[in-house]
Amino acid sequence: MARGIPPAQPPPEELPRVMLWRMRRNPLRRRTDLWEAWIGLALLVVVLATTPAAVFLTRDTAHRHYTQTARQQAQTRHETTAVLLHDAPRHPEPGSAEARKTRYPVEVRFTDPNGQVRTATTEVQPQLSAGSTIYIWASTEGKITDPPLTAEQIRNRSIGWALVAATAVHATGALAYGTAKRALQRRNLAAWDAAWAKTAPRWTTSP
Repeated sequence: MARGIPPAQPPPEELPRVMLWRMRRNPLRRRTDLWEAWIGLALLVVVLATTPAAVFLTRDTAHRHYTQTARQQAQTRHETTAVLLHDAPRHPEPGSAEARKTRYPVEVRFTDPNGQVRTATTEVQPQLSAGSTIYIWASTEGKITDPPLTAEQIRNRSIGWALVAATAVHATGALAYGTAKRALQRRNLAAWDAAWAKTAPRWTTSP
């Protein structure tokens, strides 16, 4: 049984030549091709060199910022108890994984850090009855708030900003290369127009 002819594959040794053709001397290479190659290489080196520094500095700055924020939150936020003033709604699927994650807004009464009794709305688990006691975090202004940032939250947010910094460096390098490439292409088009303006009369015959 005859076998089908496999698709042609380029020789492996030619791949580097194709990638770096702008660096080699050849009759078809233009000066702008060489410029584009060197600009791309320079931007690649800059991006690779600056990415680690940008990631480290951004992560360090973000970590110090969120650590200071957590300290301020710990000084101005306090955990206290609150009493439900109404029954919490019943979840359609009691005991399910979704029910364990679902929270419903219910009005509660609590005493703020200054000793003043307040009422506010917070999210609680389904099916809690009126009079149930829950733990909440309240600010010195008497408002229900989130607990202070944890060490894990600080770490995750710092890593997130580090990833943003790395992405920004790469995006800036790509944008700079794209801008340079478009400028060189416009230069090539202008050169082609000028060359054609000189050559066209030779191809035009008089009637």
